[in-house]
Amino acid sequence: MKCIPGLITFFTVAIAVPVHATGLATCDSGPRAGWQPQDKLERQLSDQKWQIRRIKVDGGCYEVYALNDKGERVEAYFHPLTLAPVPTSQR
Repeated sequence: MKCIPGLITFFTVAIAVPVHATGLATCDSGPRAGWQPQDKLERQLSDQKWQIRRIKVDGGCYEVYALNDKGERVEAYFHPLTLAPVPTSQR
C-alpha cells in the first residue's frame, strides 16, 4: 500500500491546479442567464452542414469542435449572446 500516499499527493495537486481558458478567444458575455442555448448554436451549424463533435464553454465563449461542410476538422469559437463567430489568436 505504498502507492496510497503518492495517489493522495497526486489528487491534492490535481485539485489545486486552477482550470484556465486556452486563450485563443475570449468573450465579454456577462451572466449565463442571458446566453443563447447551445442547442440553438448546434442547429445553426448543422444547417450549414457542420457535424458537431462537442460544444463547451471556454473563455466566456462557446468552443465548438466539428467537421465543417468540407469535412475539415475545426475548432471554432462563437459569442454566446449573438452566436456570431469570434476571431481567434494564433497558437
